[in-house]
Amino acid sequence: MPGEAAPHRAHTVIDSPLGPLTLVAADGELVALHMDRWRHRPIDEEYGEPDPRPFQTAITQLGEYFDGRRTRFDLPLRLNGTPFQKQVWRTLMEIPYGETMTYGELAAKIGRPTAARAVGHANARNPISIIVPCHRLVGSTGDLTGYGGGLDRKRQLLALERRNT
Repeated sequence: MPGEAAPHRAHTVIDSPLGPLTLVAADGELVALHMDRWRHRPIDEEYGEPDPRPFQTAITQLGEYFDGRRTRFDLPLRLNGTPFQKQVWRTLMEIPYGETMTYGELAAKIGRPTAARAVGHANARNPISIIVPCHRLVGSTGDLTGYGGGLDRKRQLLALERRNT
């Protein structure tokens, strides 16, 4: 909207078992969590100033997740995308920890049973990996399929969750 101030953006980079993770916030809400070499990583200028302060709760919760002590995240998120993408991303957050769902099952769950391919495209554009668990989507045969952070990382995340259920 004309006259509206641009959101204050900040970012930080943390270490994880998957390698460096970049967290980005806009006005205190998490808008992105990217792994290095992430397929749809935005340009660095979109990250805002370096500032770890807005991320203390996210950093704590991610540490608990990687330690196997957290199965759900409780963070203020701002999902920026189309209405369809947001619907897919919200539904991803309903997939229980340690479980998977196929693209077709998710499409059916949102009332669009023929939209498995569109679900895949929306999943690939998920800006908040791990917390919005796009790694829990699998192919129709249960095989692991594309993942913006690489299939090895998808395997790691699924194995972590299976170990802790």
